[in-house]
Amino acid sequence: MTSAYLDHAATTPMLPEAIEAMTEQLGRVGNASSLHAAGRQVRRVVEESREAIADALGARPSEVVFTSGGTEADNLAIKGLYWSRRPRKRLLISSIEHHAALDPAHWLSTSQGAEVELLEVDEYGRLHPDTLRAAIERAPDDVAMVSVMWANNEVGTVQPVRVLAAVAHDHGIPFHTDAVQAVGQLPVSFAESGADALTLTGHKLGGPMGVGVLLLARGLTPVSVLHGGGQERDVRSGTLDAPAIAGLAAAVQTATKGQEALNKRLTALRDDLIERVRQAVPDVLLNGDPVDRLPGNAHFSFPGCEGDALLMLLDAKGVECSTGSACSAGVAQPSHVLLAMGADTASARGSLRFTLGHTSTKQDVDRLVEVLPGVVERARRAGLS
Repeated sequence: MTSAYLDHAATTPMLPEAIEAMTEQLGRVGNASSLHAAGRQVRRVVEESREAIADALGARPSEVVFTSGGTEADNLAIKGLYWSRRPRKRLLISSIEHHAALDPAHWLSTSQGAEVELLEVDEYGRLHPDTLRAAIERAPDDVAMVSVMWANNEVGTVQPVRVLAAVAHDHGIPFHTDAVQAVGQLPVSFAESGADALTLTGHKLGGPMGVGVLLLARGLTPVSVLHGGGQERDVRSGTLDAPAIAGLAAAVQTATKGQEALNKRLTALRDDLIERVRQAVPDVLLNGDPVDRLPGNAHFSFPGCEGDALLMLLDAKGVECSTGSACSAGVAQPSHVLLAMGADTASARGSLRFTLGHTSTKQDVDRLVEVLPGVVERARRAGLS
């Protein structure tokens, strides 16, 4: 049976360059914090990786803080910056963030006295700068921080990050952006974005799982979430995973160098997927911004269907996709992203996300379109029974 992997937003296959860089380090012994020769050798790998990541993303090496992934980086940014800005209590965050950002904010609200305000988005999932400005200006001196993702992980809508950061800076408020989905698919420059903190992770861009980065502007010192050896600027403790860091650096370099070509190829492939899905299922609804969206993202609502049923039926036919964030897969609840965009509960439950990446081909789209009409028909019959 022909198979098609259409879930690159959950995780994308490792790039050959990342596998090679990581494998080269796996057999070496040494702790980057040790002073002997083996430790110094590992430290060199870490620092060269730090420099490579900074160079690829328009940052300074001193701004690269290694973490275990995007979730830890988001937690460090949101909790750490909130705590560092006390007694300010207001935390402004978009209503369509990944749970890696929403849940730390919710925890701060329930356990730390934060006043979390979820910023409304339009029907495309876009946060308008005026919405952020109005929220800040209600009580600017009380705002601890702002967090808005660069591109949405479910519907793919790209946010006007540079403008939003400028609005926050007009009032001296730090701005964090989760760029996990953007790096590798869109041009990302930390310096040009105006963000004070930026999250990325390895497995979304062709690197290994279990390693990520928080880009943290100089002069910004969040309160630590992990305490211990103080390895990363005294804001993140833990023995550094040199093999994973080397793999991440190789992936970031490769992905950013090839970003423009990949963007062009995926945009064409995605547009073909959207057009052919619409032909196969005429009443399907495309979610997210029709133009300003991630090149590899196509997100649909299928009237009369349950997303989980569609997912399993497609999986049985060799097509792998998602109902939304893989981190919350298996949880039978409507997408908070679609609800925030104004969708009704039925539409939010009957949606699927197809995401493309560096290994995607026309054959993947062909397989989807081949089996989709029958799958939708079966799911609708099941829904009526």
